[in-house]
Amino acid sequence: MYRNFIAPSRGFTQFSHELIRHPRLSSDAVRLLTWQLSLPEGARESLSRSAERARIGACAFTRAKRQLKAEGFIHERRVQGPGGRWLTQQLVSNVPLSEAQAAKLLGRSPASAQVAPSPRIPAVGAPTTRPADGHPGKDHGENTSDLPPRPTPAPAPALTPAPGAPGPDVPEEARALVGVLPLLSPALRHVPPGMREELARLAAAWLAAGHTSATVHEHILRGLPAAGTPVQRPGGLVRYLLRDVPPVPEARAPVPSRLAGTRECEGDHVQATLFRPVGDETLCWSCRADGARSSA
Repeated sequence: MYRNFIAPSRGFTQFSHELIRHPRLSSDAVRLLTWQLSLPEGARESLSRSAERARIGACAFTRAKRQLKAEGFIHERRVQGPGGRWLTQQLVSNVPLSEAQAAKLLGRSPASAQVAPSPRIPAVGAPTTRPADGHPGKDHGENTSDLPPRPTPAPAPALTPAPGAPGPDVPEEARALVGVLPLLSPALRHVPPGMREELARLAAAWLAAGHTSATVHEHILRGLPAAGTPVQRPGGLVRYLLRDVPPVPEARAPVPSRLAGTRECEGDHVQATLFRPVGDETLCWSCRADGARSSA
């Protein structure tokens, strides 16, 4: 095989061969990491935005990010910034880092310069002025018998229950899931009672997608800050963690056992001998052949 390589004169980034040939990183993971490392100094582009620009799909991005975090190339933590708003700090490195090394580097960066939660999509439409006063353009005395029929008014939209209001459609399992949160961690002991119904509706979306209560609890515990870090608004943190519902991982089919359908021979053997019976026989083929020869 022949190779031709021309070194670029500008706009390049150096990567080690160990990173490009990493045996446990997929091509999407390597592309996501090299894309992030090639950004200019001071860029604050999030990992999801880099995956979107690199044409990496949602499922592939989730697998790539999980691989990079497992190998120590990506580290994340949630911190509470000014005003009680929760922010996500992301650290990308060209060499694997331990949790202690990543925490030391993340501690040098201000919380305001990290990735904040994405803004909500605003409601459609813009405010308009209220029509009032004015006079009709035609004389009231004219014949109005040929006027077109008035359009049927649209039905009023259903009112969305306010946060904390009781919702009859919330299953009891979701309420129980939220009710035991103070027992999972000391950081969740002061979840406001007025937010429990709202958190139960968010938990119900996870249960409806196929997740279990144990899975939701594990996701919340993984999102808590490090031990010793105070949480000023635990209800807001849980709401942030349950806002997006990921797909349920596909279950792997069980591997069939090679010993399924076998039976231990009742004949005289030094060690236990297994055979696969055709009917209800209790002796293996060798014992049955020996018995047939001795009877003959």
